[in-house]
Parts: sequence; structure tokens; C-alpha cells
Amino acid sequence: MQGRGQRAVGAVALAVVNAEFESRGHIERRRAKGISEQPLAVVLSASCGFLSEMEMDWMSSLDVDDEYEKLIIRLNPPRVSIDNSTCANATLVKVDSANKNGILLEVVQVLTDLDLTISKAYISSDGGWFMDVFHVTDGDGNKITNQGVIEYIQQSLGTNACLLPSFRKTVGVKAAPEHTAIELTGTDRPGLLSEVFAVLTDLECNVVGAEVWTHNTRVASVVYVTEQSTEAPIDDPDRLSTIKVQLCNVLKGHNDKRGAKTVVSMGVTHTERRLHQMMFADRDYERVHSVLLESRDDTTRPIVTVQNCVEKGYSVINIKSKDRPKLLFDTICTLTDMQYVVFHGTVDSDGPDAFQEYYIRHMDGCPVNSEAERQRIIHCLEAAIERRISEGMRLELCSCDRVGLLSDVTRIFRENGLSVTRAEVSTRGDKAVNVFYVTDAAGNPVNGKTVEAVRSEIGKTILQVKESYSKSPSEETGGRFTLGNIFRSTSERFLYNLGLIKPSS
Repeated sequence: MQGRGQRAVGAVALAVVNAEFESRGHIERRRAKGISEQPLAVVLSASCGFLSEMEMDWMSSLDVDDEYEKLIIRLNPPRVSIDNSTCANATLVKVDSANKNGILLEVVQVLTDLDLTISKAYISSDGGWFMDVFHVTDGDGNKITNQGVIEYIQQSLGTNACLLPSFRKTVGVKAAPEHTAIELTGTDRPGLLSEVFAVLTDLECNVVGAEVWTHNTRVASVVYVTEQSTEAPIDDPDRLSTIKVQLCNVLKGHNDKRGAKTVVSMGVTHTERRLHQMMFADRDYERVHSVLLESRDDTTRPIVTVQNCVEKGYSVINIKSKDRPKLLFDTICTLTDMQYVVFHGTVDSDGPDAFQEYYIRHMDGCPVNSEAERQRIIHCLEAAIERRISEGMRLELCSCDRVGLLSDVTRIFRENGLSVTRAEVSTRGDKAVNVFYVTDAAGNPVNGKTVEAVRSEIGKTILQVKESYSKSPSEETGGRFTLGNIFRSTSERFLYNLGLIKPSS
């Protein structure tokens, strides 16, 4: 009944403003005055929560500016509901809003940045309307009861969020006037991080934060620095040019066939979002031949399939992988960067495994239409999931911050044959809080005696061994990964209600 009511109201609204819709002269006169406008019929149709596919295609073909998008959202303010009563072991975050470009990534990013774990998700953004439900818990696996966190979610995704500039132009963007951001991409090699920090120390740059990812022989890093003498951002053009040149020389090394890149800016994108973009642009998803990669156990790789749903005009992506924090964020980031739109989807974690299913189209409205495109999606999603997988031993360093600390620590790692596969560097007040994942130079687990020697040199109370990550063969022994045998209990029921699949006989 509700769907029929929406259709009836939408039809009435269309009839009422039909004269306006057909009055092209009126619209053209307003456009001649520099007013960007769309026919009122589409505005009211959207406000009733119902748009035909033809209207949506036509609407997406127009240049919708920020002011028009704000108008649509004011007519349909987002509704964010935090439900702690429906599910016994998770908080349900429900978002109901007029659809807009990038809204799914925006929601997932807000939840992920709060270090919340998303165990299940139901996504629907067809017909100009966005309706998603996320099952979330805190870092300890409990429901979200902190009122401050609840209010932050509601304010970030609710009515007040529509007053912000368009998401597609500001996703995760934050001004960083107190830091200068340096982005680095190139070929990974043992000791590279030590060389980078040594150069920055010689150039009298103080590193106040950094994040480093490595994948498929490539490395990407975002480093935040200040002037050593003043602790202010570095903004002198000549000095910045010198920093860029010297760091680029370090990244190139003596055998970098694919090249290196250094970018300096005063403002930064959301760090993890930017790292995904950097590695995607660097084509880390392309297969390379190396002794280290060839020795990997392929049974631990994510399983990604892409099939076309001809009847509905979608492409269907199924992903099975080991569950871990921020998995959904990594996947949605990559689909967004590849310019695909998720219209429907389900996410479910079952023990150590996670299952994701998405009904997608390209931003031009087309499903996947070639084998080359299908393979590219598979490889890019595999890379997105693998980038954040931490290989090696986790070492945590906490000490009083000082100039050159990172240069000294990573030099000791290098001198003892340790290779950093991932790093998170932060400064909290006068304390340096750093996390490193290390292997030996060949990518193998680190010898215990080597770790103790490193700790003795740096300081055993400063450098702690927290845990060791290693990839083990998959326990999966079942048959082929398919939509039917993975999602039958949850996804099929959800998608059947949406009319996307038919009941099996």
C-alpha cells in the first residue's frame, strides 16, 4: 500500500506541475539569466520518493550543482535512526535519504572512522532514494551506547549534513593548515622507509604523522611534516621543491622500472581514502612476477566473481574473504574510484569469513560489458582487500617524541634485516605512538633473536611486540563460490523483496 500511495502522490505531483514542466520557454529564460534549473516535475517526483528509470537517466544527464542538491535534500532531509532494541548483539544504524552521488561511501566512512565494526549491511539506492541498514558494534563487540558517538553519527549523516558542500567534492577532505602533506608512491624495497625518514631528518623536517601501505611490490605513503625549527607547515616553494626532488630520488632507487611519484600539498584527503586512490592510480592491482609473490598461498586470496544480471541490467559482484575491520570501507572505496554505483547490496560476516554482494552499474548506466572490464574489477577488488592485510610481526613504539626518532628507529630495523610492510605513525601531545609490521628482507617471519636485538638497541620498554600476523591456508573445502550457496539465508530474501530475483521452484 505504501508503494502505491507514493506512486499516486508522485503522479498527482507530476500532473500538477505538468504545465511548468512543458514550459520550456520559462526554463530557458531562467537559464539565460545564469540560473541552473531542472523542471519542477522532477523535483517533486523526487520528493515523493519515486522516480521512473527514464526520469533518473534524464536527471543524471544534467549538471546538478550544489545549490540544487541542497534543495533536494532539504525537501527530503536524511533520517538517521539508531536502534538498540531490534537486534540482540548489534546496534542498527538506519539511513533513509534522497540519493546523491557517493552517499554510500560517506556513510561507511563515518562509521569506519569511529572504529565501529560493520558485521551486516543491507543496501538499496535505486529509484532516487537511499535506504541502508548497518549492524555495528564497538571495538569490544558491544552495542553502541555512548551518547556522544550516537549524536555524532546522527549529526554527520542526518539533517545537518545536508548543509555541507556536495559530498562528491569533499569526501573525507579536511584542511590541514598545521601540517604539510607529502604523498609518496614507488617500488617497495627493504630499507626504503629508513631512507625516506633519513632524508626528511637531514632536510630538517619533523614528521608528526604518517601511514604506509605496501602491496604487490608497490608502496604508498602519506607523510605529514612541519618545520623543525618553528613546528609550522612548510610552505616555501623552493624548499618544497628540494624536498620533492630528494624524496623522488630515494623512491626511484637504482632499479625502478615503473617510476616513482612525490606530491606535496597543504590540504589532505582522508588518509586511508587517499592511500586507496594512490595505489589504484599506481596500478598495484596488476600482476607482477617475483619470487616473493610466487611463493604465496593463493588459497588465502579473496574470491571475487562478476556476473551479469541481464533481466535487471545490473552486474553482480560476489566477494568472499577473511573478515577484518574496515573491509567494507576498502571495497566501497575501490568501486567508487572505478566509477561504479552500488544500487543494491548485502554484507554478512560468518565466523572468520565475510561475504559481500553488490548489484552495480557504471556511472554511465551500463553494466559490465566486456571480459577485460570484468577481469579488471576482479583484480582491483582483490588488491583493495589485500592492501590493508598486515603481514609480519606487529611492533608498537611509544616514547617521548623528538626530531629524528623515526629515522633512528627505521635505521635500526634496516641494519638488523627487518623490512617494514606497513606503518602507522602518530603524535599525541609530546608522545610518539607508532605501529610497524615487519618481516625479514625476504618477506618471511622475523627471527625471535633478531627482534630481541632490535628491542635491546631501541629500548625494551619503548618497543613492544604485540602480535604476529601470518597468512594460513584457507579452511574452505566447499564447492564453487556462487550467489546461491553463500547468500541463501539473508541476501536472497532481501533481494526477493526488492523484486530483483524470482523465487526458486
